[in-house]
Amino acid sequence: MATKSPDPYAILGVSKSASDKDIKSAYRKLAKELHPDRNKDNPKAAERFSDVTRAYDLLSDSAKRAQFDRGEIDGEGNPANPFAGMGGGGPFGGGFNGGGQNPFGGGGGFRPEDLRGGGAGGPDLGDLFEGLFGGGGARSARSGGMGGFGGGDPFGSQQRRPPPPQKGADIAYKLRVPFVDAAARKDQRITLADGKTIDLKLPAGVEDGTQMRLKGKGQQGPGGAGDGIVTISVDNHKFFRREGDDVRLDLPITLAEAIHGGKVKVPTVDGAVMLTIKPGTSGGTTMRLGGKGFTRKDGKRGDQLVTLEIALPADTAELEKRLEGWQDTSNPRASLGV
Repeated sequence: MATKSPDPYAILGVSKSASDKDIKSAYRKLAKELHPDRNKDNPKAAERFSDVTRAYDLLSDSAKRAQFDRGEIDGEGNPANPFAGMGGGGPFGGGFNGGGQNPFGGGGGFRPEDLRGGGAGGPDLGDLFEGLFGGGGARSARSGGMGGFGGGDPFGSQQRRPPPPQKGADIAYKLRVPFVDAAARKDQRITLADGKTIDLKLPAGVEDGTQMRLKGKGQQGPGGAGDGIVTISVDNHKFFRREGDDVRLDLPITLAEAIHGGKVKVPTVDGAVMLTIKPGTSGGTTMRLGGKGFTRKDGKRGDQLVTLEIALPADTAELEKRLEGWQDTSNPRASLGV
């Protein structure tokens, strides 16, 4: 008896109506829980990790998911039985035995003479079978025998064909990428299970949890090598923060720079640039540096948002002396109603 193929929805623990976002969320949770790096003493976890990855690969592909939902492929992506649901006795339903419904009319079993024009007013179907199975089948039928069908179901040889050899298992890798490298999409070097190293070009839209597939970089199998599945983990940064596709930065400036204005150097993921501050700029002002953020999936980049913070000197004695006798009568909190 054939083993029933696993249901990818059940493996990920989602319903068939689950959205792409739900499927991705379920996969991330399971992948984090079952990752081999966290289960070195639990081979079953690694096995489940492989199953979960295979299920996600199928359901994250809209075309394959639709094929599975229609029953055209199984949970492993293999074609379903082309004759499933046709009933017993071969593709003609009732079969060629005397007990089934005769597909050519009449109540009895299949009769070779029914293929000839001389049988009980029946049509000459010799040309039909000649087109389906070749001249040998039609000639045997006309001579009153079944030799052209090989003595049995004409599709038997196809049904008995062995399944194609399976590829080797996929190998899961985890790649930690520095924040700046992820934003600038710098190539990353990774060492594979066979000891070889390759340089990976990060995809547009890269984020924490992004997966990359390396064709043929998995384990060897009778049908060829499986793939390498690389899950990316983006490191945090000591002063940059990610906000969607933008990068945020709090930039300290002096009181003199805020009052008089000027040019100040500001770090970005692509290197330092000069930023012009207008005279009388208040603390909390946010300035935008275009194209200095993360790359979106469409290839365009987000921006860097720089929020200015006025930093007073550690020793304020000189500042106090200069401000002696001066009073600021403005109310910066008026807009807050206080």
